[in-house]
Amino acid sequence: MLDQTRSQFDVVVVGGGPSGATAAKELAEAGHSVLLLDPQARIKPCGGAVPPCCIREFDIPEDMLVAKVRSARMIAPSAIGVDMPIEDGFVGMVDRATFDEWLRERARKAGATRIRGSFESFSRDADGTALVEYSLKGSEAPNRLVRARMVIGADGANSRVAAAALPDVKRVPFVFAYHEVVKAPAVASPHYDHERCDVIYQGKVSPDFYGWIFPHGETFSIGTGSAQKGFSLRGSIAELRRATGFDELETIRKEGAPIPMKPLKRWDNGRDVLLAGDAAGVVAPASGEGIYYAMLGGRLAAKAVAKALETGDARALSEARRAFMAAHGRIFWILGLLQYFWYRNDKRREQFVKICRDPDVQKLTWDSYMNKALVRGRFMTHMRILINDIRHLMGFARA
Repeated sequence: MLDQTRSQFDVVVVGGGPSGATAAKELAEAGHSVLLLDPQARIKPCGGAVPPCCIREFDIPEDMLVAKVRSARMIAPSAIGVDMPIEDGFVGMVDRATFDEWLRERARKAGATRIRGSFESFSRDADGTALVEYSLKGSEAPNRLVRARMVIGADGANSRVAAAALPDVKRVPFVFAYHEVVKAPAVASPHYDHERCDVIYQGKVSPDFYGWIFPHGETFSIGTGSAQKGFSLRGSIAELRRATGFDELETIRKEGAPIPMKPLKRWDNGRDVLLAGDAAGVVAPASGEGIYYAMLGGRLAAKAVAKALETGDARALSEARRAFMAAHGRIFWILGLLQYFWYRNDKRREQFVKICRDPDVQKLTWDSYMNKALVRGRFMTHMRILINDIRHLMGFARA
């Protein structure tokens, strides 16, 4: 049964994660009527890292940071760890359960209408206006229809909006991620530091990605990911917890979800639907980082939709992808190559961790990560690192 009572908004945003909530906030602040539709039924597995540029650009307050990371430890198949300290800075860590809700509330305070509901279908009215059907979470009330001049699909890697409105766009490969949020140890542990992220490059933890232990203040996230069918993510984490002694710690929650590893070729339908966040595939290859790119994608989606509404020209929707790829397409390509070459087997993973000892590699890595830009003006350093990478890849480098 369908409730035929209809309302209308300039924009319906489906999905209230970092991308959708950011888009809703910015469109509402610009004076548009916005419906933010989100079921709030689950939390995506996520390490929770937000670099300084994300904190600055999106005004993330200090009280949202549950930890400040000042180094990373890269752990090889041989269990050798290489520490990469952050000079004069830190990476903020958020807990997605509270962070995402704060983002949704920020959008509401900016003027967006929040509804706790699930997207059901996409269709059109007799005059061609987009219709979004949704069901209310936890209610037996009939489904409802809402008219929208524009729709933003920010509903995750398996986007139902994309399937309904952009069925011809080829989906991208996924890494399936799984993590467990665990109560942090009360005493010091050789496997845990509240100011350090551990990144585990071992085939037994992940045959084609990596495992992680990321601090979240009173808790931490221990997880892994893989695109390999049949690989047991839960079994991997169970073994990792046994090996680190974390199997005796209290488990707060368990979460799993697909994570796209490549941006889609097209994000809009050329008319009134635009994808953002995981739905558009904006998760960094190799690292799996997504919060900053999701929020940026939401901001760019909001700008493109606002322009399309103002001008009546749907071609403006394509500007979101064009702007994103102009700013970050190159680094995504480089990270994709890194994942392809270095994550293939334990021999290469061992060599990759050795490369991380290089101070220039560490500086370039943190500079690029913290500011989300390739470092320019250091051509000879880049060339030396590239040559060293090739020597390691070919097995010519000394240990």
